[in-house]
Formats: sequence, structure tokens, C-alpha cells
Amino acid sequence: MLEIGAGSERDGPDWDEAVIVALGSNLAGEFASSEALLETALVHLDQAGLPVLRRSRWWRSAAWPDPSSPEYRNGVVIVEAPPEPRSVLDTLFSIEAEFNRNRGERNAPRTLDLDLIAHGRRVIDTNDLVLPHPRAHDRLFVMGPLSEIAPGWRHPVLGLTAQVLAARAGVGADARAG
Repeated sequence: MLEIGAGSERDGPDWDEAVIVALGSNLAGEFASSEALLETALVHLDQAGLPVLRRSRWWRSAAWPDPSSPEYRNGVVIVEAPPEPRSVLDTLFSIEAEFNRNRGERNAPRTLDLDLIAHGRRVIDTNDLVLPHPRAHDRLFVMGPLSEIAPGWRHPVLGLTAQVLAARAGVGADARAG
């Protein structure tokens, strides 16, 4: 795994093929903290055949839409992945289940949330898979970490870079690194 924020736009990476996964947690479960849980989730990604190529720092933000819930920790990784996005999503759901993720109420507190943000330049809209992620572009706790590791990545539909989207994000405006 590369170091946090490793790499440089100057090196000219080809973000057109990037497979981007967002991680989040606001319930530590059996772990000492959400950060410890997220670090362990990174190991599970590698073990499940999604090796992490780049990762952001962990960001913190108030829970949304209910700020009285525990604060979130979020980050973004770029992984090496199989060519089929559905298989990546299935792997992410499987890892969430290992961390006792309970899918029920939308935006409820959770141990682990893994979202497939983009799989290359693919644009997909089916009942069970939408790419790019339909709300990621407006979430600072996704675009902020992504702009840390891939500021020049361009949204496949909007055409804007992660850096521009982070500056425009309206949800999670309090998100910050560390």
C-alpha cells in the first residue's frame, strides 16, 4: 500500500481508470476507535483482492443528517480492482458484513460504510448499481479526501476535478482532515 497521500499530479497518473472507494464509520463496534476500525478495513480490502494503491488521511465530520449522532471518520482509497464493477460492489458489501454493518435506515450510524465512488469512466444506472456514486460529488467528506490523493480526477459525468468538487461540496461542510 502506498503512503497516505502518496503520488503527485505532476507524475501524470491516468485517473480515467481509477477505482475509487470511500470508507466511513461512526460506530467503533469492537474496535478502540473508528480510525482503528477503518485501518483494519484497509487490510480486509487487500485480503479480498482489492489492493490499496493510494489512500487519504482520515477526515472527521459531524454526523449527517443528525448531528447528535457520533462524529464520522471518512477516507478515500484508490484500489486495484477486477474489471466488473458489480463484483467490486459485492466484495465491498461482504467486507461491510464482516464488520457487522447493519443496512436499514438510510444515513443511520454504522460501523463501516464502503461506497464504490467510481470504476474508471463507467457510467451505469441500474436498480442495484449507480456509477459514479450519485451523491459523492456533493460530499466534502468524500471529495476532500479524494482531492488529497487525486486532485486531478475528473467526475465521469460532470467533468469537474475532485479539487473543484471539494470546493463546491455542500454536504459535510465541516469535514476536515485529522
